[in-house]
Amino acid sequence: MDAGFTDFDLGLRDGRIVHIRAMRTSDEAALLKAFDQLDPDARYMRFMRVVGEPNIERLRKALASLPENGLGLVATVGETDVVGSATYLIGNNPTSCEFATTVVGEYGGLGLGRTLMTTLITAAKRRGLHEMEGFVLAKNKPMLRLAARLGFSIAPDPDDPAVRICRLHLADH
Repeated sequence: MDAGFTDFDLGLRDGRIVHIRAMRTSDEAALLKAFDQLDPDARYMRFMRVVGEPNIERLRKALASLPENGLGLVATVGETDVVGSATYLIGNNPTSCEFATTVVGEYGGLGLGRTLMTTLITAAKRRGLHEMEGFVLAKNKPMLRLAARLGFSIAPDPDDPAVRICRLHLADH
């Protein structure tokens, strides 16, 4: 587990409770089930391309890299039903990380995405990282609004006009 991260329960705006905890390698099946619950538009927004099937090899590689190379969080209902996830992974630059987050449709707009992101930001700062960034489709307005509310700068990707780069200088947050 990531040093300093403590599991917690979150009451959503509609009264439902989810449990937030660090991702484990044993979450593979639950994450694949959550992927199956995403509608095609949600998959497109998350992966920035049409995705019919999950990349199991990539998922296993990401899970195996945690917590050494980042942090993964899952929001669960019950012990195994994943309804949201968020990760940050450290790449070649040891002071920077890239985030990704997904919330299953019926749990969207209830505060879960914001809590996952603020928890990631806090953990990244605690780890001593200086910058967090993410690549978001320009038409993914809910994620761009959330990023802006959380203090991320948002700029067009010079290599792809359909993508926005969201950056947060963690020392400023």
